[in-house]
Amino acid sequence: MPKAKIKEKVIILGGGPNRIGQGIEFDYCCCHASYALEEEGLTSIMVNCNPETVSTDYDTSDKLYFEPITIEDVMNIINLEKPRGVIVQFGGQTPLNLAIGLRKLGVNILGTSADSIDIAEDRKKFQKMLHKLNLLQPDNGTAFNFNEAKEVAKQIGYPVLVRPSYVLGGRAMEIVYDESKLERFIIEAAKVSGEHPILIDKFLDDAIEVDVDLIGDGKTFVIGGIMEHIEEAGIHSGDAAMALPPFSMSGAIMEKIREATYQMARELNVVGLMNVQYAVKDEKVYVLEVNPRASRTVPFVSKAIGVPLAKLATKLMLGKTLKGLKFTEEITPCYVSVKESVFPFNRFPGVDVILGPEMKSTGEVMGIDADFGRAYLKSQLAAGQKLPVKGNVFISVRDNDKRQIVLIAKKLQEMGFKILATSGTGSTLQRNGIKVKMLAKVSQGSPNVLDLMKEGKIQLVINTPSGRIPRQDEIKIRSHVITYNIAYTTTIAGAQATVSGIEVLKNNTLDVKPLQQYHKKNARTSRS
Repeated sequence: MPKAKIKEKVIILGGGPNRIGQGIEFDYCCCHASYALEEEGLTSIMVNCNPETVSTDYDTSDKLYFEPITIEDVMNIINLEKPRGVIVQFGGQTPLNLAIGLRKLGVNILGTSADSIDIAEDRKKFQKMLHKLNLLQPDNGTAFNFNEAKEVAKQIGYPVLVRPSYVLGGRAMEIVYDESKLERFIIEAAKVSGEHPILIDKFLDDAIEVDVDLIGDGKTFVIGGIMEHIEEAGIHSGDAAMALPPFSMSGAIMEKIREATYQMARELNVVGLMNVQYAVKDEKVYVLEVNPRASRTVPFVSKAIGVPLAKLATKLMLGKTLKGLKFTEEITPCYVSVKESVFPFNRFPGVDVILGPEMKSTGEVMGIDADFGRAYLKSQLAAGQKLPVKGNVFISVRDNDKRQIVLIAKKLQEMGFKILATSGTGSTLQRNGIKVKMLAKVSQGSPNVLDLMKEGKIQLVINTPSGRIPRQDEIKIRSHVITYNIAYTTTIAGAQATVSGIEVLKNNTLDVKPLQQYHKKNARTSRS
């Protein structure tokens, strides 16, 4: 009797313990990798230590090692199992950080090489690559202590984005507007960064942030999706709401983004997935970050375009080609998908809901429909934010936002809402012909917005922060919206999107279709 052929083994490294910054999106990718290995006739070995994930279910992979994601533990498993190779792309930053160490120990890293991963992760090597490709990057530098950071910040100018190297979820990342705050945040970043330098970037105020997911086989590269953040740059991509396709960018900017993405994919010889984050300001495209791995947005993009990117990426790592898998052209959907984040604020009474560079979300939802307003509305409903169709709107925004808030307030007034504001924002609105009821500031006594919230007389709050260290009045207002379950937004872009959603809610009835119907529409469009 002939011997049964022994199946080759592949190890998939998961994301490790569940925490903010690294969660279910990466687990989705790990599961799809396991399914792809099964389809290709290989033994899938999952290494992960999170009991709350599908990747650690008994029937997801052929073998499961419930072990920490460290060099020592992973090497013990590799020495025992002797796999064909190891996949590090699907578990987020934790397994990616092991790539160089594993390569030095002779492990075959499947997909994008460890050297290419190092180019994207190492600040100096990354900068050199961007200069070679003639791509823009915000002015930046590195530091190990406050004195060095002070010099870098002086050279590139405030505001600056301070962040540790090799971390996930934007941990200890901050936007710093002056030297007095810099020391405090540098100390925090240094604790997290360890022996790696602290990264200091010029922060581009009022820029539009864009995420791009790409798949490649080393020779052919295809963009899976280009997503425009609804909030301005500076909010962590894991927290930001995003739209696919983009809703406000010009065709020329989109082409610049595509070309830059393909240039970097070719240079890094990407095999598998790659994520790029851009900032667009004054018609210029700046590269913020490149991750030669699966990103949080891969499940969202896959569902929006109807292509299982993580599964295809796994097959590419095994030697297949995009042409062989029949995915060679970017799909631009003829409908809009919006990703919205879900936050745990209602579990923490008194917490400030303001978003920033450090990730706070614990999940995400998706809205999909024919246009942006409808898709955005669905995403808000799914995230638990019930937008009002009548009542009172309280508006209080920072000076930089007062010009833009006028049109938003006018639109709300036209839809029948009553506008309430404190003196600073209120006087701007009055000068522009908007009827406003003035309220005392919280610190000035009653009646103020907090009193009206308690009485159920505020249905929507638009409050943008005055700075990275917000005033106590603002914190109280934003924490009360959670206590009393009031719809709110803390950015101008979010306020504009909210108005679009309310308009749909007032004028139309929403319908629901299965994803497959949208995907069929895509197939028809791409054939025509």
